[in-house]
Order: sequence, then C-alpha cells, then structure tokens
Amino acid sequence: MVLVIAVAACALLLGLAANRFLRPLLLKEDDGTGMAVKDLVGPLLTLTVLLLAFVLVTANGSYGKAEVASRGEARALDQLVETAEYAPAAQRDRIQADCVCYARAVREQEWPAMGDGHGSTAPNAWSGDLRQTFAQLQGQSVFGMLVSADNKRSDERDERLTQASPNIPSAVLWFLLATLTVTVVALGICLPRRDNRGQVLTLALITCLLTTTLVLIRDVDRPFGGIIDVKPEAITEVERQAHRDLLAHDPAAKLPCDEAGNRTATA
Repeated sequence: MVLVIAVAACALLLGLAANRFLRPLLLKEDDGTGMAVKDLVGPLLTLTVLLLAFVLVTANGSYGKAEVASRGEARALDQLVETAEYAPAAQRDRIQADCVCYARAVREQEWPAMGDGHGSTAPNAWSGDLRQTFAQLQGQSVFGMLVSADNKRSDERDERLTQASPNIPSAVLWFLLATLTVTVVALGICLPRRDNRGQVLTLALITCLLTTTLVLIRDVDRPFGGIIDVKPEAITEVERQAHRDLLAHDPAAKLPCDEAGNRTATA
C-alpha cells in the first residue's frame, strides 16, 4: 500500500513539474490554454462508475453465497429428517423434533441477529441434542448417514454466518462516497450558469443513479439485514415438513421447544 501511495505521489509531482518546465518547450501555446475542468470530469466520472460497478459485483457475489448457504443448510436439515426414518422409533422422533426446534431457532433468533452481522447460540442447543442422539446409534448403519448430513448442515451454517458479516470494509464505502461527492461537485462546476435546466436535470439524474448504486452496494453486502435480503423461506419449509413427519408417526407428539426455538420446561 505504501508503494502505491508513493508511486501515485511521484506521478503527480512529475506531472506538475512537466507542466511547469516541459510544456513551454514542447507546446507553443499561451500559458492560459490547456485542459479545462470539464475535460478532466470525463475520466473522473468513468473512474467513479467503474469503481461502483466493481464493488457492486463483489457485494453481489457475497449475497449469492449467502443465499446458496441458506438453501444448502435447509437441504442438509431435510436430509437429516429423512435419514432419521431409518433409525429406531425413539431416536427417530427425537431427531425430527430437534430438527424442528433447530429450524425455529434459526428462523426466529439467528436470522434477526444476522441482520447486524452476528449469530445466535440458540440453534447450538439443538445441534448438541442431535449429537447426543447420534451417540445412541453408534454401530448401526444409519449412524454414518446421520453424521454426514449433520456435518453438511454445520458447514452450511458456518458459511451462512460468514456471509452475514459485511465483506466490503467501511473504508472502501467511505472512499466510494468521497469519490461520488467529488464527481458530482465537479460536474456541477462545469454546468452553464444560464439556460441550464436540461443540464441540471441530467446532473440530478446522474446523482440519483450513482447514489442508488452505492446504496445497493451497502444493502447487498448485508444479505440478511437490508431491503434486498435473503429470507428464511427454505428453512421454514423444512421446519414444516419435519413437523409433519413427526406427527405422522405420533399425532400426540410434543415438541421440546416453543415457537421461537427455546427449550421448554417440559422438554
């Protein structure tokens, strides 16, 4: 980073020195002629648009990974519920009940926490419960399938929590905001002072577009806490199906958790 700053500073100094000493020798023009401010705004605007586009693509990649991880976790949990069908009745019912409670804890407690870039310890209680049940099945053929599905669920959850944290540093967003400000001010300076209604409207439109792009970058970089956010639809559907499967075997089955995924006193 120091090298980049040093090279850029040297380039600026060399450019100013060339303007001062070499220009009179190479160009037979008056000292007052040369590039106007409006000639410099074009490259500045291009740079701003390229920076915004590049960072938007990066943020969108993070959003896509968050959505894929969320769906992957739901699929792994669904596989866990289906694999439990091959376990003895007592362990089967407990695994499916724990999956329902895990899904509720993720949906009601961890999802809102991810909006601030954090996770929740609520689902951990049910993943621990699952492992205790798996221990009772060691030596049986279903044991390996259950552990494999649970490991997949754990990996996808870790990825989801990783993507919940912003991937674009705040310094980059502030730099983009500063670049946007300089660009809009420079464009404003170049507007004619009279008969400029069309130019003012165009500048306002450009400002709105650039601002919207920056807002989208910040929003998409927080895939669980913005306007364009990843919804817990997949995990909610798995919760419904797991509860249905549990009740299919025992219509009077009681879940060991409440609607928010908290363990109840009767668990």
